Amino acid sequence: MPFHLRFGDDDLLRCRFAVSPLWETQEAVRTLRRPDRHGYHPHWLRRIQEAARTLDLAPLWLLMPRRGHSPDFLGPPPIGPAADFAQEIAAVRSADPDAARDDMARALADTPGALDSPEGRALLADPARTVHELADLLEAAWRVLVEPDWPRLRALLDADVAFHSRRLAEVGLGALLPELDRRLAWNGRTLTMELGGEYVRDLGGQGVVLMPSVFSWPDVISGFEPPWQPTVVYPARGLGGLWTEPADRASEALVRLLGRGRAAVLAALDDPATTSALAHRLGLAPSSVSAHLTTLRDTGLLVSRRYGHQVLYERTPLGIALASGGG
Repeated sequence: MPFHLRFGDDDLLRCRFAVSPLWETQEAVRTLRRPDRHGYHPHWLRRIQEAARTLDLAPLWLLMPRRGHSPDFLGPPPIGPAADFAQEIAAVRSADPDAARDDMARALADTPGALDSPEGRALLADPARTVHELADLLEAAWRVLVEPDWPRLRALLDADVAFHSRRLAEVGLGALLPELDRRLAWNGRTLTMELGGEYVRDLGGQGVVLMPSVFSWPDVISGFEPPWQPTVVYPARGLGGLWTEPADRASEALVRLLGRGRAAVLAALDDPATTSALAHRLGLAPSSVSAHLTTLRDTGLLVSRRYGHQVLYERTPLGIALASGGG
C-alpha cells in the first residue's frame, strides 16, 4: 500500500535538499540490528564492532520497530541544509516531553509486546528524563559509530546533493523524483511511494525535504508527522565506493603533466567533494589540497560550486578527459 504526499502550488517552490549527521547516527544504530544492511557496510562494521559493545543501545532499539513508526523527535528533518550534530542534538534535548511520550508510545505499539514490557513502561513513565537519556545515548553513538567516518560520509552525501541539484535544474522536480529511487512516482501533483503502508498527507505549503542517506540504504523512508516538515529519505548514490580505501589512481603520465599532488586530487574527484573531504580521503594537509584545487580550477580542469556553507569541486569535461585518459 502506498504513501501519498499531495503538493499544492506553494509546495513546489519549497522543496529542498538536506544532510543530517543526527539521522545517520540514528540509522547507524538501527543498522547494527539489521543484518540485511550489513553487506553494504562491512568495513565500518569491522571497525566499530569492539567500540559498539561499550554502548547500551537497547532503549533506542526498542523504539525502532522493523515496520511501523519510529519517534520523529529522535531524528527530525534537519533544520538547515548543512546542520551540524551539535545543533541537531540540541533540538532533540528540547523536545516537549508530552509530545515525545506520544511519539514513543506509537513506536512501542508497533513492536509486539514492547508497549507493555517493563522496559517500555520505564521509557514512558518519565518522558522528560527519557528524552534526556536518549539524547545522551544518541550523542555517545555519534562519537563512537559515526563521527570518526563523518568526513567520508559527508563527502558522499554532499556529492549526491550536488548531482541531484544539477538534475533538478536540468529536468525539473517531476522528472527528478523518480530518479531518486524507483519506488517514487510523480503524477504532477502527488508523490507516491511504495513503502508498505497507507499514508496520505496534504503538504499545506511546507514543501518537502529530500535527504540522501548512507545508513538507511537501501530503504526509502517517509511519513514524518506535523509539526515536522515532510521528508523523503532516499539511498545516497555511490555507496559501492564509500568504504574503499584511498589509492593513488593517478597515472604516471598525469603525474608527469600535473605533479603528483595535483594529479592525485584530480583523480580523486570521481564525485564532487569539498577541500576537507579530499584532504581526509588522500591523507594530505587541507592547505595543500586547497592550493592544488585552486591551480586545477584556474587551468580549467575543475569548477567550484557553493551549496549552503560548503564549496564543492568537480571536474570539467577537460578534467574528466585528462583523469580518464591516462588509465
